[in-house]
Amino acid sequence: MRHLLAAEGLDRDTITELLDTADGLKQTLLGREVRKLPTLRGRTVITVFYENSTRTRVSFELAGKWMSADVINVSAGGSSVGKGESLRDTALTLTAAGADCVIIRHPASGAAQRLAHWLSDTPAAVINAGDGMHEHPTQALLDAATLREKLGSLEGRRIGIVGDVLHSRVARSNVHLLTCLGAEVTIVAPPTLLPAGIDTWPVTVSHEIDAELPSLDAVMMLRVQAERMHGGFFPSAREYAIGYGLSEARAALLPEHAVILHPGPMLRGMEIASRVADAPNALVTEQVANGVHVRMAVLYHLLASEGAESA
Repeated sequence: MRHLLAAEGLDRDTITELLDTADGLKQTLLGREVRKLPTLRGRTVITVFYENSTRTRVSFELAGKWMSADVINVSAGGSSVGKGESLRDTALTLTAAGADCVIIRHPASGAAQRLAHWLSDTPAAVINAGDGMHEHPTQALLDAATLREKLGSLEGRRIGIVGDVLHSRVARSNVHLLTCLGAEVTIVAPPTLLPAGIDTWPVTVSHEIDAELPSLDAVMMLRVQAERMHGGFFPSAREYAIGYGLSEARAALLPEHAVILHPGPMLRGMEIASRVADAPNALVTEQVANGVHVRMAVLYHLLASEGAESA
């Protein structure tokens, strides 16, 4: 694996190998007072975030540091990007300075792919930490790791993805990855928040959340991405909560074994009720914890595994 740019195109064996590696790393670190492995000693990992982030950025930084890499964070506001430097020149500058891996989050769909193209003559790996409304592959991997940990095999499991699918790179990556692992995915959203071409996705589509919840093994609530919305996609926050929010009454419709996920940050009271978000079957904090181990696994396969240099 040369880069990780998208969940689409990953085959089942590769996904399973990444998840197994993440689980192995998690077990290795379990109970250790000092969470430090020498795996990436001497490697330099640089994160370049053109959008705000807490979970993704912190977990990538921890992943690199727990594997003994040197991790450097670059933000658009505090770099030459603020002076007008292009993404291409920024990337070439970072690799010339010695970056072995560039992790990028960018508001433009396809930015990670362009970056990988520009760096094709260098040994640096590129990881997509979210590009516009396109993909967020490591989020899908950590969601799958969390579901697999709680539900076992995902073969035949029914997973509901609810909310702002139109603007969600998380939804796109999860559809590709979860269906590849054999899950049956149901998209639940108002018509205004469904992307064009969704009829070509390997999913079923519903507008009635109450009708779908009783048959789900897991439900993934999405963040309403107001920053990407230009125009009215629903009447009000209250109307959205009434139609598609996961209230306590709705959560009670889920089977006893079902689990609840959210990529964060959560809009409590709109997307999900506070008591539901804090319930024992809500795995939001587990997702964050698994995110570190999944991103460690990705860094390992790109920078340390056999064949990483020549892949």
